[in-house]
Amino acid sequence: MNGGGRTMAPVDESEDTAALAPEDPLRVMVVDDHDLFRSGLRRLLERSGGIDVVADARRGDEAVQRAVELRPDVVVMDINMPGMSGVEATRALLEVSPQSAVLMLTVTADQDAVLDAVLAGARGYLLKDATLPEIIRGVHGAAAGESLIAPSVAGSLLERLRRHGPPDAPPAAAPQLSPREVDVLRLVVAGHDNAEIGRQLHLSASTIKHHVSSSLEKLGVDNRVQAAVMAVRLGLVDEQDLRSG
Repeated sequence: MNGGGRTMAPVDESEDTAALAPEDPLRVMVVDDHDLFRSGLRRLLERSGGIDVVADARRGDEAVQRAVELRPDVVVMDINMPGMSGVEATRALLEVSPQSAVLMLTVTADQDAVLDAVLAGARGYLLKDATLPEIIRGVHGAAAGESLIAPSVAGSLLERLRRHGPPDAPPAAAPQLSPREVDVLRLVVAGHDNAEIGRQLHLSASTIKHHVSSSLEKLGVDNRVQAAVMAVRLGLVDEQDLRSG
């Protein structure tokens, strides 16, 4: 890990994370050029239950090669690495292993880096000061087609689009989302998972999952992170929505 950010080892939280684990372990690969962080995160993920770390890699090109062999469910990817960056590695990895989900875990909340990672196909974006339970939820959420976006990162993404405009022109006509779908989408952009969205809206997790799936289909996107970008492009969210999340 480089790029001028702080180097942090994962924090072993006292919060019980066993409930976050599914019956079948997720096959996870950890990619980070900082040996201490990579080995520490691997150890903590393996101890959490429900996760089998099948490989780790210290370079982006190595991660792509291992993905071809192992087809991991989730790849936890740093963004700043020598040689092939995490963004470049994400794009290349998803070409050879499209069933894998990439969760960015990095020190940088730089606006351009966040947007580049999202457009490369990352399903989630967390910072390295996240707690272990947050990282574990991000891993399981990515595997389930959900995503966790750090609130400060969501704000950076919005600011980047607001100041510089989206990379592509928005659709000629916005899709017809129901008021409830818009409510759910705003909380998705704010970085909440289905359980938290359900608590805030007083709805069941299955109902929230239905609304998210319906919104993805209407927006013509593949995952929640791309839906968040589209929501900003369409003006469905603003800074107040993010801050209130």
